[in-house]
Amino acid sequence: MRRTWLIFSQAVTVALALLFVVGTLKPEWLPHRAPAPSLSLPAPVGTAVQPASLGAGPYAYSYAAAARRAAPSVVSIAASHAAQRNARSEDPWFRFFFGDRAPQQQQAQIGLGSGVIVSADGYLLTNNHVVDGASDIDVQLSDGREAHAKLVGTDPDSDVAVLKIDLDRLPAIGFGNAETLQVGDVVLAIGNPFNVGQTVTSGIVSALGRNQLGINTFENFIQTDAAINPGNSGGALVDANGNLIGINTAIFSRSGGSLGIGFAIPVTTARQVMDSLIRDGVVTRGWIGVEPRDLTPEFAENFRLPVTHGVLITGVLRDGPAAQGGIKPGDVVTKVAEAPVANTAQLLSAVAALKPRSQAVIGVQRGDKALQVTVTVAQRPKARRNEE
Repeated sequence: MRRTWLIFSQAVTVALALLFVVGTLKPEWLPHRAPAPSLSLPAPVGTAVQPASLGAGPYAYSYAAAARRAAPSVVSIAASHAAQRNARSEDPWFRFFFGDRAPQQQQAQIGLGSGVIVSADGYLLTNNHVVDGASDIDVQLSDGREAHAKLVGTDPDSDVAVLKIDLDRLPAIGFGNAETLQVGDVVLAIGNPFNVGQTVTSGIVSALGRNQLGINTFENFIQTDAAINPGNSGGALVDANGNLIGINTAIFSRSGGSLGIGFAIPVTTARQVMDSLIRDGVVTRGWIGVEPRDLTPEFAENFRLPVTHGVLITGVLRDGPAAQGGIKPGDVVTKVAEAPVANTAQLLSAVAALKPRSQAVIGVQRGDKALQVTVTVAQRPKARRNEE
């Protein structure tokens, strides 16, 4: 029995040694097992991913379908600014000294940007700063067609502009829901950076509700790390399904190139502005005529205020709506029409949402007294920044 066990153990040892040598030097001689099924994580809540994007073709994960769907709707915009004539070019004494070398006029300047076709009848969304002051606006589609664009209207406070072109078979983009976005959702930025041609970059939503950046009067930006560069302004920020969720507007950069911090106007805001511009030619917002400033803990402590959140009123326009309603410098606004306000951006948005010529109840903290002030809202004047 002992001899039999010894022979068995030696045989097993020799077999394992041979298996190790063959597996190391000639693995192809060994039979192959079927690969174990792979596990895939579910898409984040709020991110719409087409099933065809997963495991399709030679790439494990692709947003090619989203890019193909959205890219035809993104256009390149060339905005020409009329050349300024030299006021002294017709002066005979000036021409006597300079002769034919006298500068007649400055050359026309051309600004480059992007835009998004949002309707089959030719309406486009872009940034106000792309077309601001332009005398001629030309649009080039991704299929090579070109058209002269008519400026429907602009809204400098939100940096949104609406254009109109007359072409047939326009590929209008689908609208997404910016309200359901979450930090971490995948997004694509499409535009014409540095005039190199249409470019698609990818990233995620880095933050939501960014404000107090000093870019626009009304700020509620989507922040993304998708590469956005000069020329992308007015282009599309789309979700994983290729639906429009924002208009690319600005970048944070020390060099002029992308540092992975870009900002886009939510499509919800852009559509509201567009509808107003198309319908009325202007965007109507409420206004009460005050100069606001964020309430700091130091100010609240020094003046022994019982509130720590609100907006300090540093100035009130004489005979303006707020002054007529009884608001004074030094007051702290805590509510606008029952909506709490904790900072200047919230106050601007809350007042802007009020209907002109309507009455609104504004909660005010004056020293140790909490007051309710009724103000008759006026229409916001154009191009007023940091004033509400």
